[in-house]
Amino acid sequence: MVSSQTDEVYLDYQSARPVDHRVVEAMQPYFTERFGNPASLHGVGDRATEALEDSRAKVAAFLNATPREIIFTSGATESNNLALIGFARRNKRSGNHVVITEMEHISILNIAKYLEQEGFRVARVPPDQYGRISPERLRARVTDETILVSVGWASNEIGTVQAIPAIAEMLRGTGVALHVDAVAAEGQLPVDMAAVPVDLLSISSNDIYGPQGVGALYVRKGVRLAAVTMGGGQERGLRSGTENLPGVVGMAAAAGIAAGEMSAESVRLAAMRDRLIREVLSNVPDSHLNGHPTERLPNNAHFRFEGIEGESLLLSLRDEGIAVSTGSACSSKTLEPSHTLISCGLLHEEAHGSLELTLGRFSRESDVDRVMQVLPGVVKRLRGLSPLYRAK
Repeated sequence: MVSSQTDEVYLDYQSARPVDHRVVEAMQPYFTERFGNPASLHGVGDRATEALEDSRAKVAAFLNATPREIIFTSGATESNNLALIGFARRNKRSGNHVVITEMEHISILNIAKYLEQEGFRVARVPPDQYGRISPERLRARVTDETILVSVGWASNEIGTVQAIPAIAEMLRGTGVALHVDAVAAEGQLPVDMAAVPVDLLSISSNDIYGPQGVGALYVRKGVRLAAVTMGGGQERGLRSGTENLPGVVGMAAAAGIAAGEMSAESVRLAAMRDRLIREVLSNVPDSHLNGHPTERLPNNAHFRFEGIEGESLLLSLRDEGIAVSTGSACSSKTLEPSHTLISCGLLHEEAHGSLELTLGRFSRESDVDRVMQVLPGVVKRLRGLSPLYRAK
């Protein structure tokens, strides 16, 4: 049944965010009158360089870092590649062992497989049932050959936030570098490089309401990487290719807005998240919350529903004009259950019955109202069609 709603309810902010209109306004001049290549040795090029470096300083301020520590990329996936592959290749004489977690984004998991093909050994640390990584369990996987540990600041899927400060402190002085994929956390939680001794950190523009196709890698002073992309030597020789000037300017504008509005926005979203969790668990029988009940992103509500598949639920909600997700958009083209949920100990059939709802800057209480008008009935209808569901 096609919804009679004229306005679609969008609750898939973790897969893509709209670009803030203030960011679009900041970017517009750089498509036309302020165009230029920062590598050009003339006035237009000089002005492009000035915009590039001003943007670098703003992104650095967002992370409480220095401009020299910011490398612009095409997005978080490229940042992750540069961090893990670049560090492993540059430092392979010191060891050939890398530690990641079973919770990581698919880009990290696939990079780990690539490193194994290059001769590196990779250890994978499982989480507890809530998706938390124990610093002690992680430390137990570190050996004399370990050169790098990679842990996501928060799960982009179930929303669990990791104890990154504790993990960073644990690794301090060991000679092991720490990479953190901060995409899910940036703009929602404080990410302060002066306070937390992280060596490498990946961020994305779109996850703070900037344009897609732009990201950055924080590289702490003194950390050495090998280039992964070869070319003209831009970005300190680590990321060749002419910089996406409008995109970089947009990312900087988005970072400035996020820095100023994050505290109030996170409080507002957390209140809506808690209401959504409370009402779903109260009004939909045999529903369960995935992820940690309190140590989770302020915008994330992730559920599983006994007796039905998340894909069927997603399509039914789409017909009602509600956009949601069953998990990470980057791995949604497979029919496999979520590796994150499986790593938390769920059975395949339990993982298949999951649904992710993520709120954002433009979400309103009326969006939650609409979900609660529709979701209980959709779940009841699908369970009525399922031979697997038996009401308790």
